[in-house]
Amino acid sequence: MAELLYRLGKLSARRAWLVIAAWAVIFALAVGGYLIGSKGLTSSFDIPGTASGAVTDELQEKLPDFGGASGTVVFSTEDGSALTDEQRAGISALIADSGDLEDVSDVIDPFDTEQQRADQAQQLVDGRQQITDGAAQLDASQTQLDAGAAQLEAAQTQLDQARAQAEAAGFPTAQIDAQQQQLDASKAQLDAQQQTLTDGRDELETQTSKLELGARLLDLADGIRFVSEDGSTALVNVAFTEPRLELSEEAKQGVISHFESEPIDGVDVSFSTDIAQGVPQIFGVGEVIGLVIAAIVLLVLLGSVIAAGLPLVTAIVGVGIGVLATLSFSGVVQMASVTPVLGVMLGLAVGIDYSLFIINRHRKQLLQGAEVRESIGLANGTAGNAVIFAGATVIVALLALNVTGVPFLGLMGTAGAVCVAVAVLIAVTLTPALLGLVGERVLAKKPRARAAQARTGSGAAHHARVEKPVKPMSTVRAVVTVLVSIVALLVVAIPSLSMRVGLPDGSSEPEDSASYRAYTLTQDEFGAGTNSTLLVTAQLPSGLDDDQVLEKQVLVAEEIADQEDVVSVAPIAVSDDNELAAFQVIPAEGPNSVSTEQLVRDLRLLPAIDGDIQLGVAGQAAINIDISESLAAVLPLYLAVVVGLSLLIMILVFRSLLVPLIATGGFILSLFATYGAVVAVFQWGWFADVIGLHSTGPILSFLPVILVGILFGLAMDYQLFLASGMREAYVHGAPARLAVMQGFRAGRAVVTAAALIMVSVFGGFIFSEATIIRSIGFGLAFGVLLDAFVVRMLLMPALMHLLGRSAWWIPRWLDRILPNVDVEGAALERRHHV
Repeated sequence: MAELLYRLGKLSARRAWLVIAAWAVIFALAVGGYLIGSKGLTSSFDIPGTASGAVTDELQEKLPDFGGASGTVVFSTEDGSALTDEQRAGISALIADSGDLEDVSDVIDPFDTEQQRADQAQQLVDGRQQITDGAAQLDASQTQLDAGAAQLEAAQTQLDQARAQAEAAGFPTAQIDAQQQQLDASKAQLDAQQQTLTDGRDELETQTSKLELGARLLDLADGIRFVSEDGSTALVNVAFTEPRLELSEEAKQGVISHFESEPIDGVDVSFSTDIAQGVPQIFGVGEVIGLVIAAIVLLVLLGSVIAAGLPLVTAIVGVGIGVLATLSFSGVVQMASVTPVLGVMLGLAVGIDYSLFIINRHRKQLLQGAEVRESIGLANGTAGNAVIFAGATVIVALLALNVTGVPFLGLMGTAGAVCVAVAVLIAVTLTPALLGLVGERVLAKKPRARAAQARTGSGAAHHARVEKPVKPMSTVRAVVTVLVSIVALLVVAIPSLSMRVGLPDGSSEPEDSASYRAYTLTQDEFGAGTNSTLLVTAQLPSGLDDDQVLEKQVLVAEEIADQEDVVSVAPIAVSDDNELAAFQVIPAEGPNSVSTEQLVRDLRLLPAIDGDIQLGVAGQAAINIDISESLAAVLPLYLAVVVGLSLLIMILVFRSLLVPLIATGGFILSLFATYGAVVAVFQWGWFADVIGLHSTGPILSFLPVILVGILFGLAMDYQLFLASGMREAYVHGAPARLAVMQGFRAGRAVVTAAALIMVSVFGGFIFSEATIIRSIGFGLAFGVLLDAFVVRMLLMPALMHLLGRSAWWIPRWLDRILPNVDVEGAALERRHHV
């Protein structure tokens, strides 16, 4: 590989314009693919096979009107006064005209809904009065019937006495028989009236029972409102025909455009995140500042504007190609909005670093008197070989995200891997081409003169700068460094023990956004739980009639209402076959609160109601909980895969068992310390004001997994550039402890610069408007800072010193079967030494 890269570097330097033209064509193809294939990004996340997904599928089958996505349009008066009749009419007119909106199944008028609820309450009052009046009438009729029955009983007694007397006297009874017939007819008529009265009383009892069931349901739904108590705010619910992951951005924008098309005087309109959550800005001011800092670091290290500019140029070209190529497939696969942002982060960071490694090696060789193209080839074969290995490590770690079984996470890893792969290819082709064009101008004037003297053999100036002799660190210093480093990392990691994961809600949106206004208005006017409405389904027994369904609805609603932190419950639909009922449930707190998470779990763990009614829970809050729990469950698997991969690769590269253990153990320490810092800032709110974070909450659910993949790859990069120099010195005969310091001194400057560049690039994203991007940028920046400066440059050298020669021990049988991986291109350097 080293020899191949050596030849490729020299060829690129000789055919510089051809290489540049080739990359220009590739860039143009990426632009063309983007223009043709890009179809927009989604701000939603989902995982197949979750409990909420099963409930949604069932709703789509039996209650399709409730199986799609939904969102809220919030109308509020500018001065906080009650909406006027004219303003209400304007809102209702917009709702009435919304029938033709794309993928919209229904838009609920809040004023009609409130009126219907008021009418139901009045009907309840009227019904109770009617029942009371009906009962009084039945009682009066019963009194009359009882009096008539008494009269007939008395007449019967008299007739019986008359019959007895007539029979005793031998008189005929024909007249008495006729009277008896009349009396029997009167009794039959009275019995019929009694039956009618009994039937009426039974019907009244049935109506009373239904009325009371309805009253109980109305009481349970008392906390659900669509117009605030002060009348200043109204919630318009928009139901879509498509599930949230399949809902197009055009449909959402259509709703926004419609409700903003006719402004209403004195009324503001805002939209919930389900409708208006924006796609985060891929590149902003913060990222520009990060690049400026990176440019300063490059200028300090390389000492030349031209040399400092080359890594920036190659990185930007690589990011453009990688991100545009990724977006070209957004019309084919569902792509999360954060995917291209992750590509930009990685593409810029590794693109600058990988080019820097080659340029820095080239400059050192020029100062030693090497010819330009020979130096380019040699730098490409040595540092470029290390870049190939380092990039491959990051790529494999990112591609391994696919083993989690989470589609959007696997796609993010694949997109990031593509951007890293492009950065590697550009580093070993375009960087040598540009170096060939600039020639010796990659050096500043004074270094260029020293390089000329070195080539002509006048080495006075070249050898004038003699570095101080390298000495091993003291054992006491090594022990103290190990103890302090480990304790410091463990202390920083403490907050990770209380990590909660979730997905961002409206409270994390930018403060001037429509989504944030909608969220806060809804919370202030209707309660925090209105932002976290749950959709609960109940599977009813088959064969129920409408009256029995009503009884079951009340039974289920009361069971739900008995759960802690439930504010209101309302039945909203029953399937045509009477086998599925849906309920709207308002929790006490917001979608990311501990109580709402616990409520979802409690509802799912409830035993079958009435012996055979099973509940299911869906809704945005439940979906977010399912996604977060699924991602938390795959983290140990992914961490095991990455750690195992780390051990295998490090054993292969360093031909040692203890060095890989040190590298992997250090990575795990820095990873959990990074988790702790992320929790402290984004969950606990420490230093939130410093970065302009206005809202705290659970950690982004897929952030822990993403950090494992990316930080692992970057940690192995720095491990390679430092430990390979130590191994090279040890193999060439230096004592083990001296070799540690020789390798450290050889690689510390470039690793320091590379780490600072990555921290700057990632840190620029901390000031993004999107909380998702903020947390990813912070986690990566802090993780690189810890791993590079604490683990790789303090802890690892100290441990290597304490281990001495045993650090490089490997069983002979394993040493024999392992291939010789010359990552630093030492063999090439011996063949083509300067």
